Parts: sequence; structure tokens; C-alpha cells
Amino acid sequence: MEKEVLRSRQIGGPAVTSLLWLIFIAGAATNSIGGFTGLDHTFGMIAGGIAVVCLVILVVRFAARNKD
Repeated sequence: MEKEVLRSRQIGGPAVTSLLWLIFIAGAATNSIGGFTGLDHTFGMIAGGIAVVCLVILVVRFAARNKD
């Protein structure tokens, strides 16, 4: 019971997690499709970097939530 209370008090909760997933998917898609559509290489790399940062934050949040 106590663990459930702690999960619900995580900063941002599920709204932040959902937003991070959306940003991750958008950044990864932009990076992937950018080469085919003629986007500038720098723009694609920035989008990929944003996707990587979101993925790292998601992993850290997951690890913190499941920490015993």
C-alpha cells in the first residue's frame, strides 16, 4: 500500500511520462525521416539528441519508480 502512495506522488506523474513519450517519438521520427525528406543534417541530429535525452529521462524515472 505504501509503495502505491509513493508512486502517485512522483513528480509530474503519468502526464509527464506521456509527454516524454510523445516528444521521444516525434524526435525519433523526425531524425529517421529527415534523411529521406531532405531536412538539414543539423536539424535531424538535434531531433535525435532530443529523443535520446527523453529516453534517458524515461529510463531514470522507471528505475526510480521501481527502486526497492
